[in-house]
Amino acid sequence: MKKKINEWISLQIAKNPGRVVLFAIMLFNVIFLFLSAVIISRFGLTGTENMGLFEAAFYTITMILDAGCISYVISDIGESSTAIAIICLAIVIIGMISFTGSIIGYVTNYISNFIDNSNSGKRKIEMSNHLVILNWNTRASEIINDLLYCSGKQKVVVLVDYGRKDAIVKEISERLGDTIDRENAALKAKCSEMPFIAGKIKYHRERCKMNVLYIVREGDVFSSKQLHDISLESARSVIILGDDVNNSMCKFEQLERMDDSARGNARTIKTLMQVSDITASESSADNQKIIVEITDEWTAELVNKIIKYKQVDGKCNIVPVRINEILGQILSQFSLMPELNLAYRELFSNKGATFYDEEKSVPNDNEYVTKYIKNHAHAIPLSSIVIDGKHYFFYSAESEKSIKKADSIPASDYTVKLNKDYWMEKKSVIILGHNSKCKDIMKGFCAFRDEWNYRNGEGEILEIVVIDDKKSLEKMNYYKDYPFVIKTVAANVYEKDIICSTIEEFVDANEEDTSILILSDDNALNENIDANALANLVYVQDIIADKKSANPDFDVESIDIIVEIIDPKHHDIVGSYSVDNIVISNRYISKMITQIGEKEAIFNFYTDILTYDTEADDSGNEDVSSYESKEVYCKKVSSFFDELPGECTQAEFVRAVWEASIDPSIPKHKQNPTIALGFVKPGGRVTLFEGDLTQNKMKLEKNDKVVVYTNH
Repeated sequence: MKKKINEWISLQIAKNPGRVVLFAIMLFNVIFLFLSAVIISRFGLTGTENMGLFEAAFYTITMILDAGCISYVISDIGESSTAIAIICLAIVIIGMISFTGSIIGYVTNYISNFIDNSNSGKRKIEMSNHLVILNWNTRASEIINDLLYCSGKQKVVVLVDYGRKDAIVKEISERLGDTIDRENAALKAKCSEMPFIAGKIKYHRERCKMNVLYIVREGDVFSSKQLHDISLESARSVIILGDDVNNSMCKFEQLERMDDSARGNARTIKTLMQVSDITASESSADNQKIIVEITDEWTAELVNKIIKYKQVDGKCNIVPVRINEILGQILSQFSLMPELNLAYRELFSNKGATFYDEEKSVPNDNEYVTKYIKNHAHAIPLSSIVIDGKHYFFYSAESEKSIKKADSIPASDYTVKLNKDYWMEKKSVIILGHNSKCKDIMKGFCAFRDEWNYRNGEGEILEIVVIDDKKSLEKMNYYKDYPFVIKTVAANVYEKDIICSTIEEFVDANEEDTSILILSDDNALNENIDANALANLVYVQDIIADKKSANPDFDVESIDIIVEIIDPKHHDIVGSYSVDNIVISNRYISKMITQIGEKEAIFNFYTDILTYDTEADDSGNEDVSSYESKEVYCKKVSSFFDELPGECTQAEFVRAVWEASIDPSIPKHKQNPTIALGFVKPGGRVTLFEGDLTQNKMKLEKNDKVVVYTNH
């Protein structure tokens, strides 16, 4: 019997030592209080002769909690014996230690353990309609940061590897704080130009507020229990991020990670399998989105297989995002039309003019747009796409509510004359440096060239010079697969003379404007992130300064500098060199992922506008089966219009451009339906159409550019 009792006690101590300690404390105190009450009631002291056991127990507890209450037991200490005084004092002292001290100690320890368990991720979080981020990379903080522009309270739970929590919490806090300060400073400056009261009201109403509640948990993303502990099954969206290779501690570890990353990302596959198993269950919330970052073909193939087997309509919706492909398309478009960077910053965000979708079926896009712009002045209709059997129509607007807002638009006879023979001018690009997206960037250039290259026997529309270190050029086979790359020059970042002389030679040889795309190596070690890009920027600015010094009439805007940076903290450094076209590549992906989490169909729209198509069929056949997507272009006013448009409202301009582009006198296969989204003034001042377009006046000059949504 004794052996069984000892075994039971041993098992209880091993299984739940806290519970055993609490039981022992309570048992000891109950026995101690009982014995103390018995002693006091048996002594028969003056005033306590008739004191019962329970009354004695009450006075014993009061003595322990407050030693001054000893007077209830010993009314006159001078008349009491030494033995009685010692007994009472002993009861007080032992009781303070065993009752008060032990209970306080246990409760304190329990609270401490409660906090530790919560911090370490051992306690379940009861949440719903929140965003879950699994893993962490350089894009993660930008995803959370973009939630500041979403309406309502945003909830985010991040699950990361052990040992990373403190650094990540600090990164998020600094990123959100910096954005709020920047936005409010810009708003305050804008409001200062208004009347005092009106400015104060506007600032109070529109100021950027902390609307993001974020929780960072350390744990194992492959643990079903820990995924349930962050309420994964009730999240609105789950984002599975890929691994970074630039947080390595040494160069050899970095090279090993780069090789592994190039082959595939098994961690992403394993995480997706675990997540999809939970979200596809009956107990999970409906219409959850799982957004998966993909950077290689192996991972893409396996993700598509998982979608085939695990995706459940109305439950688990898996959205693969090809990171390198998207960034490659974006960087190539910005090199060809630098103003698009400034336009996309707003259009891809949740602030200002933004893309929205509406589940809606229209019989004919052109007819719907024509009808819509006649009685809607707060949104611009774009086009429709069919996704998984559902019809969606897309708009550019200030808010989702603007789409439904009907307006009384006054009749107008304002018209414009488009150049029916418009063709994109020749593009000259210099690429400085490299990143992991070089092949995808070149694919973007190839697609542009296929769409715009030849017209009436005219020559090459695109010429590119690449300046990079020898090892990186060898990896790209010296760009021999791309006929529009007319020259490659091997030079590392320290060979300034070679870099500068090559740039000057190419710029002087071209009459058209030249774009210089400065790439940042996203596989560099953390301490070297953006270092080469910043050095190359200094070289280019020196060249421009020297040309301006030698020729005061030199047009500095004939050289467009597009600088890619990885770390947003370097934004101000680049900006201090008078460069407006700063491309924080991770920020674009983050903005897209944030919007996909809110509206899944928008991803297909982004894919559409970032992909150039081949030239439209000129045969006159209107039954061409291939789908031709539309893109966003920046076109020169001087060449896009036959005559300079006169002053008008934005609503009049949108309608006039649209009607001129679908002129019924032109064969249907020759028409190029075009909707205007905004315009760009020299110096990169972009105005996108938003708000009440009937109230916003505009006037274009010949050196301006228009931002249009069109198929060519």
